[in-house]
Amino acid sequence: MTDWQGQPDRKFRRLDADHIVATVEFLQQRIQARFPEAGLGRVVAELLQVARETVARTEWIQRPHVPIRVGAGILCASIVLLIFNLLNHVHRVDFDDFTSAVQAVEASISSVVFIGAAIVFLVSWENRIKRNRALEAIHELRAMAHIVDMHQLTKDPESILNPNPEAKRQMTPFELNRYLDYCGDSLALISKIAALYVQEFQDSVLLSAVDEVEELTTGFSRKIWQKITILENLGADRAGAGE
Repeated sequence: MTDWQGQPDRKFRRLDADHIVATVEFLQQRIQARFPEAGLGRVVAELLQVARETVARTEWIQRPHVPIRVGAGILCASIVLLIFNLLNHVHRVDFDDFTSAVQAVEASISSVVFIGAAIVFLVSWENRIKRNRALEAIHELRAMAHIVDMHQLTKDPESILNPNPEAKRQMTPFELNRYLDYCGDSLALISKIAALYVQEFQDSVLLSAVDEVEELTTGFSRKIWQKITILENLGADRAGAGE
């Protein structure tokens, strides 16, 4: 799709955080309307809060943090001045003495290595702070994916054929199908929320963590769709037997 100037429409090339939040809210309302007492509704309500927090976190990550950059710049400048100061005193070393020359070269190499490591550490300081904050949020999303999976584990399609009289609430096939579908939607939204963290923040460690969340939710969703398929097959068998 292109705009009136023939340029590609960029809105379909990136995730919209506001739309994701709105979708989570809509899912929470659907679950609350059909299963008002289900724990899944409370989980998705918490996911809605996490989605809203994610919007604020990603905005914080995308902003340049001037105090950190100024501090790192001052420290780097101090290191550079220290190097110049050392170079100004090199002439005091007696290079005519072989032993002194070797010691001076070794000390210089060691200093260059440590100074280089210090500069790399300071330059990447802001990136590490942002990465750590994002990773904490990714760990929360990973935990929520496991919680959603726990809610679907007890929903067995075969319970339709052999109802448990001690169950608090016996679901109909249609309700069980809807419940499993809501679990799958919740997992899909968890992966979309995780993807927001790497949309504007290029970091290999964080990207790997987001990919792991996506693989985790995809694996859980695969189990859910297997149950939905079994449920649909059971429904077809019962319909065929009724005929």
